[in-house]
Amino acid sequence: MEISDEQRMEMSIVERHHLPPSSHGNGDAETDVEEEHLWPTKDGPLPIFLKFENVEYRVKMTLKNPLTAARVAFASHMRVDQGSSSKHILKGIAGSVDPGEILALMGPSGSGKTTLLKILGGRLSGGIKGQITYNDTPYNPHLKKRIGFVTQDDVLFPQLTVEETLVFAAFLRLPARMSKQQKRDRVDAIITELNLERCRHTKIGGAFVRGVSGGERKRTSIGYEILVDPSLLLLDEPTSGLDSTSASKLILILQRLAKTRRTIITTIHQPSSRMFHMFDKLLLISDGHAIYHGKARDCMHHFSSLGFVPEIPMNPAEFLLDLATGNLDDISVPEALRGSPDPQEFRSHVIRHLQLKYRSAASAGGAEAAARRAPMEQLRLAVRARKDRRGIGWFQQFAVLSRRTFRERASDYLDKMRLAQAVGVALLLGLLWWKSKTGNEAQLRDQVGLIFYICIFWTSSSLFGSVYVFPFEKLYLVKERKADMYRLSAYYASSTLCDAVPHVVYPVLFMAILYFMADLRRTVPCFFLTLLATLLIVFTSQGTGELLGAAILSVKRAGVMASLVLMLFLLTGGYYVQHIPKFIRWLKYVSFMHYGFNLLLKAQYHGHLTYDCGSRGGCQRLQSSPSFDTVDLDGGMREVWILLAMALAYRLLAYFCLLKRISFMPL
Repeated sequence: MEISDEQRMEMSIVERHHLPPSSHGNGDAETDVEEEHLWPTKDGPLPIFLKFENVEYRVKMTLKNPLTAARVAFASHMRVDQGSSSKHILKGIAGSVDPGEILALMGPSGSGKTTLLKILGGRLSGGIKGQITYNDTPYNPHLKKRIGFVTQDDVLFPQLTVEETLVFAAFLRLPARMSKQQKRDRVDAIITELNLERCRHTKIGGAFVRGVSGGERKRTSIGYEILVDPSLLLLDEPTSGLDSTSASKLILILQRLAKTRRTIITTIHQPSSRMFHMFDKLLLISDGHAIYHGKARDCMHHFSSLGFVPEIPMNPAEFLLDLATGNLDDISVPEALRGSPDPQEFRSHVIRHLQLKYRSAASAGGAEAAARRAPMEQLRLAVRARKDRRGIGWFQQFAVLSRRTFRERASDYLDKMRLAQAVGVALLLGLLWWKSKTGNEAQLRDQVGLIFYICIFWTSSSLFGSVYVFPFEKLYLVKERKADMYRLSAYYASSTLCDAVPHVVYPVLFMAILYFMADLRRTVPCFFLTLLATLLIVFTSQGTGELLGAAILSVKRAGVMASLVLMLFLLTGGYYVQHIPKFIRWLKYVSFMHYGFNLLLKAQYHGHLTYDCGSRGGCQRLQSSPSFDTVDLDGGMREVWILLAMALAYRLLAYFCLLKRISFMPL
């Protein structure tokens, strides 16, 4: 059998770098499947040599206030044109990192470290110039599954334990051909590797839930990313908020991960001396420019050769940050830079001097870089050496997300206060309307008031219970969507279904208590039709809340908007004002509370029933009561279909709003 040139080159790559063979036949496919089931793999992840040249990034800013525009222009030396401007964040950054190395990005706050990290991880688009290659291959969507990104803030569900967090992530992210047990085995291996055995069954915790320590939370975030055995691992300030011992242990873990041929890049602010010497390479950034790129252990010698020498014993990281900011207290400087009386001008002059020295050194080292590039080109096919791993299907995603969502929100679903609210309000209303009658107009009016209050209570409870779901979970959703963990439709369907469970249980319990205490019509059809009307109100209110939350994605603004919508629907529901002026009458036709209230009235009363039999005129039909002027009690149940259509329409709109907002939201 003839072997093509591409297959021959790929075999050469496998032999030279000990890469796992790609699946071109049945036998190779079995080998690939077998390798997927082992972790850590025998040879580790596919190596990635990352190189970036002349990376520039501008962000557009719209400044409507002229004073604000002037301040920004003065601070960043930008030209402001008619209220719009752009800020030049990265200004020609270049560097490289090999498999098995840790590259530290250092610089003062606002220098562009995190921006560069997001660009290298494919997290930013637009306004980017320059060349970024992964084994001499430009970024493409297939690389996303080979890149792990650990954000500075640990975006983890607080109610899940460490093990549950990793298990659910494994079920969603690992290939479909792996069994559940094999995925659990990989989770166990990662927990052992990251020293998380002690807190395996502890909740992650958060602002309102006590959980694991900061170091354990950060290691869990790293484990979340290395589940898929990434070739490139990016970390944004992984040691922030940690004490020096925990931070050093974390860097030791990164060193162990790098030894499995991973390429690791991390931003770091001001590490200790011990931590600093754990890094293989260093890229020092100042005001969007690189002023040093090379081995971390050689940086002090490099700046000493330029005439910058600390006059007192200093932490190397502190020394480098002082240089990057132009703060040269206790640092000797070259003769050519001395003599400037203005401190601000002196700092700017020092930074420009370092930038020019770096550019000249980088251009002189171009030949060496070209010589190193040749062997790295042999890894070019490594990105394509293995077929793209197929993830689990939609229904499997839906099942996993449903279990995770229910586990995460179980404390809200089974909240004692929520149960006490439903039971307590039902008992209170039952006592206030104890054995209510419809013998005369006043009694009938009181009972109609009870029915409208039922409508108000479940509308407000369901609306505010669902309006905050997406604003609270937007960070988790953005993070997991950026990693292509699942389809948004699977997440939305699982979230809606799980939230529907308490929205069924509590209304049923509420009506079972109140209905008989208030002595509403004791017939089976009336009871179940009243319960159906209440559930339709609940589901439509839930859909409205989801729509508001998805469209706004802000906790504060969503709450304000929900209050306004509730007030609007309350006033147009048909109880306080029955005869609305014509020019504003259209509001009641978009109010689901109007249809829900009418449906509850039709479930409880019929036009042929009579009341006020003790009056002079004898018994009167209910339809003649002023309480039903705008309601045809015998007019059919078209409100059922209207409420169902509204519930479906609001959810579809909520899904499309969520899809649009999440797609353009950065993390």
